[in-house]
Amino acid sequence: MSSAAPRPFAAAPRGPLTGSARVPGDKSISHRAIMFASLAIGTSRIEGLLEGEDVLATAAAMRAMGATIARGDDGVWSVDGVGVGGLLEPEAALDMGNSGTSTRLLMGLVASHPIRATFVGDASLSKRPMGRVIAPLSDMGAEFTATGNGRLPLMVRGIAPAVPIAYTLPVASAQVKSAVLLAGLNTPGITTVIEPVATRDHSERMLAGFGADLTVTDSPAGRVIALRGEAELRPQHIVVPGDPSSAAFWLVAASVVPGSDIVIANVGMNPTRTGLIAALRLMGADIAEQDARSVGGEPVADLRVRHAPLTAITVPPELTPSMIDEYPVLFVAAAFASGTTVARGAHELRVKESDRIAAMAEALTACGVTVAEHDDGLSITGSGGAPIAGGARVASKLDHRIAMSMIVAGLHARETITIDDAAPVATSYPDFFDTLQSFTN
Repeated sequence: MSSAAPRPFAAAPRGPLTGSARVPGDKSISHRAIMFASLAIGTSRIEGLLEGEDVLATAAAMRAMGATIARGDDGVWSVDGVGVGGLLEPEAALDMGNSGTSTRLLMGLVASHPIRATFVGDASLSKRPMGRVIAPLSDMGAEFTATGNGRLPLMVRGIAPAVPIAYTLPVASAQVKSAVLLAGLNTPGITTVIEPVATRDHSERMLAGFGADLTVTDSPAGRVIALRGEAELRPQHIVVPGDPSSAAFWLVAASVVPGSDIVIANVGMNPTRTGLIAALRLMGADIAEQDARSVGGEPVADLRVRHAPLTAITVPPELTPSMIDEYPVLFVAAAFASGTTVARGAHELRVKESDRIAAMAEALTACGVTVAEHDDGLSITGSGGAPIAGGARVASKLDHRIAMSMIVAGLHARETITIDDAAPVATSYPDFFDTLQSFTN
């Protein structure tokens, strides 16, 4: 997958945000829907799939390993799976583009099949460490040849039968958990993952929906997820809810831009994903849930967001796992609050698509915000609701969330903020600019 040409974007005030919009399908659920459907026997249908570059990379990889995947004219995707154990060896390297989720989860799938697969990615993905996935999958019997310190390009030589393991996550990571569980699907016996700190549970919910023999229990050591291998997955009809990580940008934008009043429809409200909403409410944000309902086993609601003055907080550490992807835009919210917000406990941000702590510290400082950088987060002294200075050209670092977060910052700045490259936005939110236009017409 080739990288898009750089796309600078000038972010400037456009007045209050008004109206309603839907955000794209949840990226985490979209990845898993394609993968699990590809392992079922029969035809699955997926509605609301996020059609960003990251999810399309997952679809391309599953096609390369034997699944038949097609998009209908009605926007519904059909997937004819190969069955657990039926993956074919891809003829060429699997190009993951910018998608760390695709890479880590697919490494798990390949690990317990008797095939080899080589993973490559763009410059940003090639810098991201894969060692935390390599370690447990190696314990299951897979072999890896990686570049440098466990980075891409990387080759996985899977094994069947693999060895079931009981693995305690050393860091809170839904990707590592999911990689081990996916390897366990084609492994005889019971594969167990213990997570001392709960992470997003989309894999567990969806695997159970596809018919996997999976249990989740609480213990003094944390959540224990046990999966019986050599599973037979049944095809499903999946409706993907709106991505709370995409909704996050509008939650913050409407909160900080005076006069704003918007509705974001069909947002996934899985409790392992709503940390940002909790943090913003602690800061005083006016976010109301409307028409709460369940769609495909996932809680969903429409969110009405109105401008409200924000007050600085110390972000509760227990919220971190449920908002790890939303920290960049939380930093933007903090830039407009009254007082100094302290957001720490997020070491994981150092190894995302970019070093999101350093990238946001650099970008906000360039825009006149007072920022103190810590090894695990930032302390940010806000403007008390006034516009920030802006007037800077900031680097997105090939990171979609940095680009979108700083565009939000520009909506309430005295001078235009120019993002050097907003092209990475397409990896997760292809319609971002259209939605921005609809809210600010």
